[in-house]
Amino acid sequence: MRSLSRLVRFGLIAAGVLLVSACSTVEQAYPGPKEFPVHGIDVSKYQGVIDWQAAAQGGVRFAYLKATEGGDRVDDQFQANWNGARAAGIPTGAYHFYYFCRPVEDQIAWFKTHVPPAADALPPVLDMEWNQLSPTCKLRPPAAKIHVDMGKFLVEMERFYGKKPIIYTTVDFHRQILTGELENYPFWVRSVSGHPEQRYGNRSWAFWQYTATGSVPGVKGKVDRNAFAGSEKQWQDFLAQNIATGSVASN
Repeated sequence: MRSLSRLVRFGLIAAGVLLVSACSTVEQAYPGPKEFPVHGIDVSKYQGVIDWQAAAQGGVRFAYLKATEGGDRVDDQFQANWNGARAAGIPTGAYHFYYFCRPVEDQIAWFKTHVPPAADALPPVLDMEWNQLSPTCKLRPPAAKIHVDMGKFLVEMERFYGKKPIIYTTVDFHRQILTGELENYPFWVRSVSGHPEQRYGNRSWAFWQYTATGSVPGVKGKVDRNAFAGSEKQWQDFLAQNIATGSVASN
């Protein structure tokens, strides 16, 4: 009985080792952020004054800037960031933070008022996420209402800027509202605890926000870091296609 017990224990240990090994293999099947060659940042007023020349020299390949929120808020640093990043030669785009307590028509007009069309800019971004910390808006509309309003915003973005817009979202918002929806738009997904495929299933994506605590030259403190979902050549194709035709395809 004693030798049998030892064999059983050995068998369980061996099985455990195999299970851990199998799990490790699965995890390693997903590429980490470092395996993507093109990285950039997204910023707002909370990053303060940015030295964009230093950021460019430090390897920042693209930048997305918060421009507007709702129908009456403009980011305090948007204009300075827009001018500075573009002057440094960094491909630059703007995003709108959606506010669920304001009509979509107001938000569309507000974004268009403050973000100028620019042939060499990255496509505009519609940032869709729940804001649990909002002191003024706790509304969570039904998914069908959100889909309709997003459609209005995205169609007008593409018409006005001549570029197919990108949707930014988070794991919880995607799971509750966007799973299986708006498949014809590129997605920019937030996933700070794993590869997007582990959090978003088979949702295709163009950009991956992989940390909120990154650091880059020219930015004091922490900053969001993002990876482009492709090779260096694919990035150059992405830029060329975007600037030349005003259209962008997800990976």
